[in-house]
Amino acid sequence: MPQPLKDKVALVAGATRGAGRGIAVELGAAGATVYVTGRSTRAGRSEYDRPETLEDTADLVTAAGGQGIAVPTDHLDPAQVRTLVDRVADEQGRLDVLVNDIWGGEHLFDWDAPVWEHDLDKGLRLLRLAVETHAVTSHHALPLLLRRPGGLVVEMTDGTDAYNRENYRVSFFYDLAKTSVLRMAFALGHELGPRGATAVALTPGWMRSEIMLDTFGVREENWRDALDQVPHFAISETPRYVGRAVAALAADPEVSRWNGQSLDSGSLARTYDFTDLDGSRPDAWRYLVEVQDAGKPADVTGYR
Repeated sequence: MPQPLKDKVALVAGATRGAGRGIAVELGAAGATVYVTGRSTRAGRSEYDRPETLEDTADLVTAAGGQGIAVPTDHLDPAQVRTLVDRVADEQGRLDVLVNDIWGGEHLFDWDAPVWEHDLDKGLRLLRLAVETHAVTSHHALPLLLRRPGGLVVEMTDGTDAYNRENYRVSFFYDLAKTSVLRMAFALGHELGPRGATAVALTPGWMRSEIMLDTFGVREENWRDALDQVPHFAISETPRYVGRAVAALAADPEVSRWNGQSLDSGSLARTYDFTDLDGSRPDAWRYLVEVQDAGKPADVTGYR
C-alpha cells in the first residue's frame, strides 16, 4: 500500500474512540507517526466510563502501518498540553498535522432543553471540553506546526457551516459548541494561511461510533439491524471514513485551497476518490437536507 505520509508527524487530540480513533488509524495507514491523546487508558477510565483506551488506539495505528504513540493528556490542563507538545518536539522535531477532536460531551447535553431548563454546570462543562480544549491545544501546538511550511490543522465538529447556520442543533450548549469550532477553523485560516499552513473544519456524517452502536444495541458487523428502529441510520458511516478524509487532506500538496473552509467526509470522498470500508460513499449532509429533514421515507439511493 502506498504511504504518502511516511515522513509526517501527526497529533490527534481526542483519539480514544469515535472519529479521533478513525482518523488516527487512517493517518497510520498512510504511514504517519501519530501521537494520540485522551483520558481513558488501561490504567483508568475517564468519566465516560467506557472500555476503549488510548493504548488500544495507538496499537491500531501501528497495526495499520504507522507508528502509534499514546500520551495520556487532559487538554483542559495547559501544563499537560505544553508537556505533550514539548515531547513531540524533542522526539520528532516537527508537527505536520494537528487534529483537534476533543469532545467528551455526550453525557452533558439534553435534547431540546432550552438554556433556562438545561443543567448549567453540565452545559458549561460541555463548552469547556468542546471549545476551551481546542484553544489550549492550538495555542501550544501551532508554533511547532509552523516550523515547516505546509502544516495542516483539522478542527473536528458536527455539521457543516451551511447546515448549522440554518438549523438548531440539539440544544443551546451543543449548538454553541459545534458552531464555535467551525468559527475556530475560519479564524485559524486567517492566522495560519499567511504563515504557510492550512486550517479547516471537518465533520463526519452520521457516524457509527462505539457509543452510537451501543445506543442502538448493534455492532459494526450487524449495524443494519438498527434500521428497523432508526431507518435513516442507513446513511451512516464508519469513523474510518472521516479518517480517510483527513489522510487525503494531509497528503494533498494543494491543501491550502481549502484554507478556512467547512468540509465534510462525503464531499471530500468525491473530491479525493476514496470510499468507506464497505466500498460505499455516504453523502450524509446532502441526504439530511434532501431526505431526512424534508420528511421523506428513508432511501439512500443516490446518496451512498
